[in-house]
Amino acid sequence: MAPDDPPTEELKLRQLAEERMARRRLKDADTEAEADRERRRADKAGYLRRKLEERERSERDAGLDDEPPPAA
Repeated sequence: MAPDDPPTEELKLRQLAEERMARRRLKDADTEAEADRERRRADKAGYLRRKLEERERSERDAGLDDEPPPAA
């Protein structure tokens, strides 16, 4: 990860917010085309969020997360 990249947790939260917004817009869609578009956006954001969760687990397992090691 480059030094100026946001942490995985932040990226995951952004995708969660995007997914929720798209699901709300889906409920308010006036046309089937609009509903399809918002459904695809929500699905994509959900997919990216799940991938970021996998990345977060991998980073944690590899000891690459931002948390300091527990005190002994």
